[in-house]
Amino acid sequence: MQERIVIVGGGAGGLELATMLGRKLGRKKKAKIMLIDRNSTHLWKPLLHEVASGALDSRLAELDYRGQSAREGFQFLVGTLEAVNKNEKSIQLAAIKDEQGNEVLAPRSIQYDRLILSIGSVTADFGTPGVSEHCYFLDSLRQADEFHEHLLNEFLRVNQSIEDGENTKLSLAIVGGGATGVELAAELIHSVSLLSIYGLSFLDQKHFEVRLVEAGKRLLPALPERLSASVEKKLKSLGVEVILGNPVTEVKENTLVLSEGENINANLMVWAAGVRAPDFVSEWGLKVRKNNQIEVNEYLQSVSDESIYAIGDCAGCRIDDERWVPPRAQSAHQMAECLYQNIVREYRNKPAKAFKYKDRGSLVSLSRFSAVGNLMQSKSLSMSLEGTLARWAYASLYRMHQRALHGWWKMFLLLMVDKLNHVVKPRLKLH
Repeated sequence: MQERIVIVGGGAGGLELATMLGRKLGRKKKAKIMLIDRNSTHLWKPLLHEVASGALDSRLAELDYRGQSAREGFQFLVGTLEAVNKNEKSIQLAAIKDEQGNEVLAPRSIQYDRLILSIGSVTADFGTPGVSEHCYFLDSLRQADEFHEHLLNEFLRVNQSIEDGENTKLSLAIVGGGATGVELAAELIHSVSLLSIYGLSFLDQKHFEVRLVEAGKRLLPALPERLSASVEKKLKSLGVEVILGNPVTEVKENTLVLSEGENINANLMVWAAGVRAPDFVSEWGLKVRKNNQIEVNEYLQSVSDESIYAIGDCAGCRIDDERWVPPRAQSAHQMAECLYQNIVREYRNKPAKAFKYKDRGSLVSLSRFSAVGNLMQSKSLSMSLEGTLARWAYASLYRMHQRALHGWWKMFLLLMVDKLNHVVKPRLKLH
């Protein structure tokens, strides 16, 4: 009887793992590989800030799960994970309803022999009052699209107000000086610089304010201080006001309350200050960290159940006694590769190998203006990048994700399609 391997979560790690296992085991009928996700399409999560700003039309970058499953030898089910029953080795999927609330599919129970959780992360609000009520998050494509829709409405409103002779500005505030906050700030500046091309000629950078608020003493703590200072300098030159060492204590309607100094008023506020695994993870009887990450051993198995694995942002995996694997796309990719190799080794009656995280460094894009990063060759050897070379390195991260899903040949074809779309499609999505 075929082993049933169920993967929940079609993010970078989950989809890459399902694709690799489908090719190796699913096509040969050695195992039944099943991928479950609440959405029907996949978008690489580091692209969400581009969707939010209008720099990327998500429809041009989405991958259809069903199409991928048909090509690569796994089965896809759309569904939202509701519960995990360790004793019965089953998961419960919630009912699926249409926009009118009519039930399309009843709740379902799915049996598994091996369960792999790759359910990603959500933004952490650290218990700050008012965040969920008044701030936008960029954890999913739906949230990025929602912010983009409201951003367009503000573009239209403020542009018309200025045309009518009013002295007004559009003000945005971003909380969190990590990669998401920094990249979004730069993309928003770039988006406004393009508005005049598409008829919104009154709203320019003089009437546009972006404030980036970070509780820590510097931006991008994952990067060396020199690069962090370079990013801060570049953002300020673009017109972004950077506020450091001043945490937000409360969020009110159109207002960020800071621990020190004046409050910040803004038309739109985005919270990108930290990550944690979803709250419901703690309800499944698995040992979790304070941030809800599932604690796993060196083979990425839950320390509570050897039949359950976790990879990506939802996995709490130790590097050593003091450090944990950071929640990054490269971590999910490395975990998916390790778990794939170990499952294949098991089918060949070979022992599993422990997961060892290799920090390849960090890269941050400042829209079309610049990029910075450091590439780690080893613990003692790293290379700092800025400008064009860093932009190429940053772009290659997405291409490597595409290569993992499609292979080299199709990845190059997709690269050519993207280049053609850049020529024939508008530079800014305004619908």
